Amino acid sequence: MSEVIPSSEYGRLLLENRPLIDVRAPIEFIKGAFGHSINLPLMQDGEREKVGTCYKRRGQEAAIALGHELVKGKIKQQRIDAWLAQLSQHPDSYLYCFRGGLRSKLSQQWIKESGIDIPYIEGGYKAIRSFLINTIEQAPSQSKVLILSGITGSGKTEVIHQRDESVDLEGLANHKGSSFGKNIDPQPSQINFENNLAVALLQHQQQQHNHLLLEDESMLIGRSALPKHFYSAMQQADIIVLDEPLDARLPRLLNDYVEQKLADYVSGLGEQAGFDAFKAYLTQSLLGIRKRLGGKQHQELQDLVDNALNVQQSQNDTSKHLDWINLLLDIYYDPMYLYQLEKKQDRVIFQGDRQAIHQWLDSHKS
Repeated sequence: MSEVIPSSEYGRLLLENRPLIDVRAPIEFIKGAFGHSINLPLMQDGEREKVGTCYKRRGQEAAIALGHELVKGKIKQQRIDAWLAQLSQHPDSYLYCFRGGLRSKLSQQWIKESGIDIPYIEGGYKAIRSFLINTIEQAPSQSKVLILSGITGSGKTEVIHQRDESVDLEGLANHKGSSFGKNIDPQPSQINFENNLAVALLQHQQQQHNHLLLEDESMLIGRSALPKHFYSAMQQADIIVLDEPLDARLPRLLNDYVEQKLADYVSGLGEQAGFDAFKAYLTQSLLGIRKRLGGKQHQELQDLVDNALNVQQSQNDTSKHLDWINLLLDIYYDPMYLYQLEKKQDRVIFQGDRQAIHQWLDSHKS
């Protein structure tokens, strides 16, 4: 096996979820990494900071000497033991640092002295990151972007999950893309969102689909921002519209906004704390659109939410939540969607129910 993995192998190692040992400091790892990497640093944050300061003041040779002084003896052996433990479970791992330089080479050398050869990645995290950014920028030219639109509650995400030619942007952002779309688990960092998006696009390209099917999104999905060039391509793409009647949308939204959300909070926090957090989530979600609603309509919705919560807690009945969901659709989501769709009408190439959408997509696979 080669001691250095060249840049030509980036796509392969990302697609195959190759186990990766990231020897950067934790502060670097937190800012951005890859989903199949583990942070086993050569230097901890404080050690890295001291070496960096020494490098600026006294140059590379002095900085390297300081690094060896800081990471020696028991500390050095602890770092090596952590790498060896990971390699015992994942012997096919590669390692990388920020630029594929001194830290990668030194880590590789210490591991080799323990009897194991492990390749490091040429160019390190910085080069792979550039490769992923370029992947996102080139994606719209690899396959034709197609946007799935539909009124709130129409089940666009369900269709996205059912289609092989799709990439789930909301899933990658861990956010459902609306005022009520926040999940319990935090969203990824912006860098990790972009990294994961690029890997999903690589997987899509590997399957050689005719279309890249994406759900209609704003540039911001929660706090995850779609890259500008990629979003620009989405704004120019053809649109297919999913039609769904109100009586099918309401139970879906009741499940998404209330039943599933409460179950998630209770699972993570317990019965009472979970209900309190769920209540706060609904209140905060409404506050997020208060300016657009106006004070009077916001208060009307909040009163309906409070009543629904009281009924739910006293009678274990969630049906009263349909009152505020129905009103929210009527005065906010539906008018906003219809207004936005009207502006995009020249890009709409097909419109139909769920079955018709699937049939149309099947007929345009090639």
